[in-house]
Amino acid sequence: MREDTVSTDPWGRVDEDGTVYVRTAEGERAVGSWQAGEPEEALAYYRRKFDELAGQVQLLEQRVRGTDLAPAQAEASIAKLRESVTEAHAVGDLGSLQDRLSALTELVGKRREELRAARDQARAHAREVKERIVAEAERIAEETTHWKSGGERLRQLVEEWKAAERVDRATEATLWKRLSTARTAFAKRRKAYFSSLDQQRDAVRGTKLRIVSEAEALADSTDWNATAAAYRELMREWKAAGRASREVEDELWARFKGAQDQFFQARSAVFAERDASFAANAEVKEALLAEAEKLLPVTDARGARAALRGILERWEAAGPVPRDQRDRLEGGLRKVDDAVRRAEDNEWKRSNPEARARAQDTVNQLRRSIDQLETRLGKAQAAGRDKDVKEAEEALAARRSWLQEAERTLAEFS
Repeated sequence: MREDTVSTDPWGRVDEDGTVYVRTAEGERAVGSWQAGEPEEALAYYRRKFDELAGQVQLLEQRVRGTDLAPAQAEASIAKLRESVTEAHAVGDLGSLQDRLSALTELVGKRREELRAARDQARAHAREVKERIVAEAERIAEETTHWKSGGERLRQLVEEWKAAERVDRATEATLWKRLSTARTAFAKRRKAYFSSLDQQRDAVRGTKLRIVSEAEALADSTDWNATAAAYRELMREWKAAGRASREVEDELWARFKGAQDQFFQARSAVFAERDASFAANAEVKEALLAEAEKLLPVTDARGARAALRGILERWEAAGPVPRDQRDRLEGGLRKVDDAVRRAEDNEWKRSNPEARARAQDTVNQLRRSIDQLETRLGKAQAAGRDKDVKEAEEALAARRSWLQEAERTLAEFS
């Protein structure tokens, strides 16, 4: 310590001429001059200056550690405060303040690295999100034919893009260009589709106009069967033609159906009048059907055929019947005719001498075969040949079964 010092402090002193010094690691540095009072007052004044600096350092520490202060802002504040400490006109442990600021600088550096890592991770995630958006947009542009839902989904993808974090400028520009290209391609495909659809609808309109014209030309026809068949064919063509626009489709269908209804209503009226005149014929055929059904079951095929022949002659003479009764009456008579025919077939079989001879021959052959097998079975049993015994028994069982069936067939000829 210098001899001219009149007052001292662990971190500073005041010499005789009133100059105030602060002690640092680099040595003493004059921080001011004090002429207005006692040296102790000078040291107290400059210690308060130190306390003010220490308070600023503490406040900055709290801001850095307790808030989301941006690293750049924190570093600017540290640098400014470091400069103030370095050039401070204060007495105190300025070195400790510098150390605390250095610690803050290191903390801010770590935080900067953490933020950079988080930002890189966020950008990587944002890139994945935007690449997924672009890939889906390109798939829609290339594949989808659901134009309404596809267009809506593309709009949603643009909104998702806007909501996502940004990536680096080059990647952002490249991906956005792909997204825009996909949207443009989708719009072109949709426009081309609806253009071709308009062409198809024009062709369908022409076809259906021709169908309607033909239908309207037939509306007054009285050639009932041929015209009904023509309308069925026109309906088939209508269904195969495809669809025109809704307005055209509704208009043409109304015309087509109107012409068709006009024809079929006229036909129904004529048939209803005709059916009324056929009611008496139906009563006659009801009685003839009842007479025919009395022939069942057929016991005399020849007599049944003669009776049915007479019924058929009267049936034809009775004339047409109403359409709603025709199938039932014709079907009932057909069943009687089928039964008589089956009876005739059975009668012929029974009276066929050639068939009876073949049946008798079959029975005789089976009986001889059974006699031979019984002899073979007896020899096998006597000799103790179990295998031959088994084979002979199985063969006998089969032929006895065949013989029963052959004898039933032969009995039918008796």
